Amino acid sequence: MPKMKTHRGAAKRLKQTGTGRLKRHKANKSHILTKKTTKRKRRLRKAGLVAKPDEKRLKRMLPYGG
Repeated sequence: MPKMKTHRGAAKRLKQTGTGRLKRHKANKSHILTKKTTKRKRRLRKAGLVAKPDEKRLKRMLPYGG
């Protein structure tokens, strides 16, 4: 069987954790930051986890891990 191809867009955006969950960056941190509170911007710095319902679909895009 041939090698499976990794979805390059997903590979650039997601990393796999030690337990197998997918880590992602939070949205709304790229521009129009003046009106956002410092607290909100600070929270956006931290990575989030992909929601459980989306995980199965995204893991198929990364056959060899993130």
